[in-house]
Amino acid sequence: QVQVVESGGGLVQAGGSLRLSCAASGSIGSIKPMGWYRQAPGKEREFVARITSGGTTDYADSVKGRFTISRDSAKNTVYLQMNTLKPEDTAVYYCYVALGVGSLLWGQGTQVTVSS
Repeated sequence: QVQVVESGGGLVQAGGSLRLSCAASGSIGSIKPMGWYRQAPGKEREFVARITSGGTTDYADSVKGRFTISRDSAKNTVYLQMNTLKPEDTAVYYCYVALGVGSLLWGQGTQVTVSS
């Protein structure tokens, strides 16, 4: 059974940095696309960043130039380096692994709080 576990969230001041990790364990098979979404209180879940099995990355406009997604394929782990954090980045961050077309497995989420 495949599991997705995020870590690395916390409280940081505006302008600070955090690095989130997301590990996919179990019968993953080949390298899978993975990514991050976030959900702020009272808002819908929104796309943050993703990385394909080939290493191509994509970002939401709101985080371009500040966030970087990377992966360690040997560990089935992706990272989200978040720099120059803003209060509006406060949200629960969810990682997913794309097991197949239309099949996303989500982690439980990790809270990121940015104080002003």
